[in-house]
Amino acid sequence: MPTLTHRRADKSQNLSAAPEPGTAVPPTKYKVTGIRVLRSEWGKFWSLRSSWITLGVAVFLLVLFGTVAAYTYSSDGAAPGGPPGGSSSDSDAVSLALTGVSLAQLAIGVLGVLLAAGEYSTGMIRSTLAAVPRRLPVLFSKAAVIGPVALVLTTVGALAAFQLGVPGLDDEKISLSLSDDGVLRSLLGAGVYLGLVAVFGVALGMLLRSSAGAIAALVGILLILPGLASLLPDSWYDTLNPYFPSNAGSAVYALHDSSDSLSPGTGLAVFVGWVALTLALAAYRLRKADA
Repeated sequence: MPTLTHRRADKSQNLSAAPEPGTAVPPTKYKVTGIRVLRSEWGKFWSLRSSWITLGVAVFLLVLFGTVAAYTYSSDGAAPGGPPGGSSSDSDAVSLALTGVSLAQLAIGVLGVLLAAGEYSTGMIRSTLAAVPRRLPVLFSKAAVIGPVALVLTTVGALAAFQLGVPGLDDEKISLSLSDDGVLRSLLGAGVYLGLVAVFGVALGMLLRSSAGAIAALVGILLILPGLASLLPDSWYDTLNPYFPSNAGSAVYALHDSSDSLSPGTGLAVFVGWVALTLALAAYRLRKADA
């Protein structure tokens, strides 16, 4: 049993170890790690109303246009959502279900741009880089947050569009089921492509540091560039056209190979190359230029 003397001695030791009133207590030091930066970017992403709205719009466009295209399909008319002058004979159940990809890619890409360039517009980037002096984890964490989220949600949207459109094609020759060869791969490929588009938007936003400029670049690269390429000589156009970002990306989710397009695997490799190149340029500028 401790005696009264021992208790008084222990109490005096505790009092002597306690800091004196008015003495500054040193702050706890937290190490900046990749996981902590990733958690920070995850929190910022979901705290923005634009994230919820834009993701919802992208999925809605996928489901709406895919379903409407299936129910308005006619084997005697033009293919809904197809190229101008295109025939319905060029369509299949998967291409109809993925009619909304061209619009969904803009929504997803713009979201990626806003996630990156939006901090430059508000000046928040200075606080972010002050907290993460090495800088590059910020870029890679933004890409790691939005890429998988966009992939999962747009894949769900593509699957929903296909399944909802199946009853509308019951009596048509192009009708397919999810178990048919290549169908699931194409629908998953659409999600992979849109996930990469989101990362592409982040890279453009970090590279150009302007929301308006990066969105204009995104639209120009994905939609306008292939059209402008038709002004090239035919031999150049035939050679270069499959390697433009959006054309390479569309090969990823195409059900059938075409003579004038890349295979799904090659298309994925080419589009990943475009995204990686843009990320590398954004990383270089982030390291070398001031915020």
